[in-house]
Amino acid sequence: MPIGGFMNSFWRYLLEVAPALLLGFVISGVVHEFIPDSWVEKHLGGRGMKGVLWSTLVGTVVPVCCWGCLPIAVSFRRKGASLGPILAILIVTPATSINALLVTAQLLGFKFAIYLFFTVILMGLLAGFIGNRIAFGRGEGSLRPEGCACKEKEECHCSKEKKKNPSARCLSILKYAFVEMPREVGKEALYGLALAAAVDSVMPVGYLIKNYLKGWAGYAFALVFGLATFFCATMGVPVVDALIRQGLSRGAGFVLLLAGPITSYGTIFVLRKEFGWKVLALYLSLVSVLSLLAGYAFSLS
Repeated sequence: MPIGGFMNSFWRYLLEVAPALLLGFVISGVVHEFIPDSWVEKHLGGRGMKGVLWSTLVGTVVPVCCWGCLPIAVSFRRKGASLGPILAILIVTPATSINALLVTAQLLGFKFAIYLFFTVILMGLLAGFIGNRIAFGRGEGSLRPEGCACKEKEECHCSKEKKKNPSARCLSILKYAFVEMPREVGKEALYGLALAAAVDSVMPVGYLIKNYLKGWAGYAFALVFGLATFFCATMGVPVVDALIRQGLSRGAGFVLLLAGPITSYGTIFVLRKEFGWKVLALYLSLVSVLSLLAGYAFSLS
């Protein structure tokens, strides 16, 4: 692999994800400082669908991509959110950004954009429901908030609600955003960028599509390409448009636009660190199966 090509790809990806990561860090600091632990446990904890619905709503309105949502998800997890809502946030947030949907409507059509939006929401709800069922079935519901000295079977209402002056709150937000969060997810993010740059440096995509990828082979390629490469939702739209122009089916393009942003390397590494290999395997399996089904259904519409 040419080292120059690798470094160019790495630097390009770093410049692309840095604004989203910085915004995600700041939002995670605001979540840490202003959202009480008791609220998170009440609305995002527990095995019911309420937490999944709340997290799906949060995911549709937070203006960050696949990398920016990582520190936000970790912050909610640290405050006691259940597995289901975290999976829903990780699926819905990166694929429903306003910029991505507008670019999708412009390049691929309004129907494509609307179908993508509602498909992502349904995927997030389903993944959240399954995640909660599995987590509580294994006795791994929500985490107790950090520093919470609650006894077993006792409702926990610990929170960071001590009164602070504005300057102290700003310092707390900045410390959490740019010290604690980079320590938590920074290494995994760098690993992900390096892997993405390595793949980008050696993969001859256009040649494969023109010569070998028709029918279900195109769907399989779109899924593998989405899992193996990194791009955020907005950046992925022109890529998908270009591949469709080269002969990839629109259904396969839909699969790629789902799987690519939702399965960034940062998401994969952080999920493995925070939840382990089994949850990571569940996440990737759900995204793969649901993306293929949604793409095929779109091709029939």
